[in-house]
Amino acid sequence: MNTSAGKSGKPIPINTDGLFEKHKKIHARSVSGLFNNWRWAMVFITQALFYGLCWIEWSGRQAVLFHVVERKFYIFGMVFWPQDVIYLAILLVISAYGLFLVTAVGGRLFCGYACPQTVYTEILMWIERKIEGERPARIKLDAQPMNARKFRLKVTKHALWLLVALWTGITFVGYFTPIKELLGEIVTFDLGPWELFWVLFYAAFLYMMAGFMREQVCKYMCPYARFQGVMFDPDTLIITYDTERGENRGSRKKGTDAKSLNLGDCVDCGICVQVCPTGIDIRNGMQYECIACAACIDACDDVMDKVGTPRGLIRYSTENALNKHYTAHDILGHLMRPRTILYSTILLAIIGAAIWSLSTRIPLKVDILRDRGSLAREADDGRIENVFNLHISNTDETAHRYAIRISGMEGIDIVGERIVEVPAATAKTVLLTARADPGVGKKGSNPIVFEVAAQNHEKIMVREKASFIQP
Repeated sequence: MNTSAGKSGKPIPINTDGLFEKHKKIHARSVSGLFNNWRWAMVFITQALFYGLCWIEWSGRQAVLFHVVERKFYIFGMVFWPQDVIYLAILLVISAYGLFLVTAVGGRLFCGYACPQTVYTEILMWIERKIEGERPARIKLDAQPMNARKFRLKVTKHALWLLVALWTGITFVGYFTPIKELLGEIVTFDLGPWELFWVLFYAAFLYMMAGFMREQVCKYMCPYARFQGVMFDPDTLIITYDTERGENRGSRKKGTDAKSLNLGDCVDCGICVQVCPTGIDIRNGMQYECIACAACIDACDDVMDKVGTPRGLIRYSTENALNKHYTAHDILGHLMRPRTILYSTILLAIIGAAIWSLSTRIPLKVDILRDRGSLAREADDGRIENVFNLHISNTDETAHRYAIRISGMEGIDIVGERIVEVPAATAKTVLLTARADPGVGKKGSNPIVFEVAAQNHEKIMVREKASFIQP
């Protein structure tokens, strides 16, 4: 309740109780079952890749390294430069269409099994359960006043959370600064300001999001929760509660005939709500807060086993399957429909094009810039010379010797060094002088071509156009 002054100066009560919902901490109950095992398998797989990939070496350097200082990306023997930004765009498009396809087929599977928010929330909640106990013990602990035991448990939990968050922040920065170099800087207290900032920022971000905000990120901050509904259709697999089978709800003794009591299979135990990480009741229908983690399915199946009724009261199904009583075969048959076929076709086409582009990619880049000191000048031998800067980038993990040739005008030639050696994954700028007779070509700009070819690999060759100025 709030107040506001009226014309008479007396306070007028204003009811604000309905404007905002007071946040209630969710103490999710632990659950076991098939989908919980799959969820933890994804936690192990994603974190093994994240924490382990930066320690793998390839050709004497970190296999996956987005080296910001050198402005080069190393990915398993491939070296990408800022000019290769097209591959980043392709990766983003593939990720987007992959997410569209997964959502159209299986709803928010990404959210429930692979989203970083879900993964790290699971890890921190596991620590919380190990330190503070199961759901009833955590509720009781939070409700009691601070004492020595509560202080010890809370400090231990948050210390472990911070250790996980800090190591995650170090690992994240280790993909942009070589991880061994980064750890050496940490040990010697010689960490750069930007590296220190991102380690602490990422650690604090994880600590807050996965430790405290948890379901609030999914419910209020994540944009995917808001627009994922437009990618659903009646044949999208979602977590559903079978109303026809479950209603009317009510408790009963084991072995009692539910139909004689006018009851459905739902015993109204509420465990499906207790295990939900976002605190929703799936029996109320599809809700945008549902992250498709399937914890309620595992919990309900366990209850169904105990009361002696078939599993599947809560299950993965589709809107059409519930309304039209599809079999499992019918559900699978409806997964391939125009929307999913279109997404699959586009996704496969983009992936195929990306693979072809990478497989035929020439590990050599050449940029040509005219010397700004002079456009053209007469040399000692009476010929006209133009000066060029050739920037040669060797994007291979092997050093190469490149032969430089020039063509496009009769008698045009390079004066000076024509062989350039460039180490692996480095770039070198070469100053070249091209000369041609005064009467060759036309006055002004004449098109020419520089050819840069590796001497030890006939397929590594690039031609770049330039222009020769005749005064």
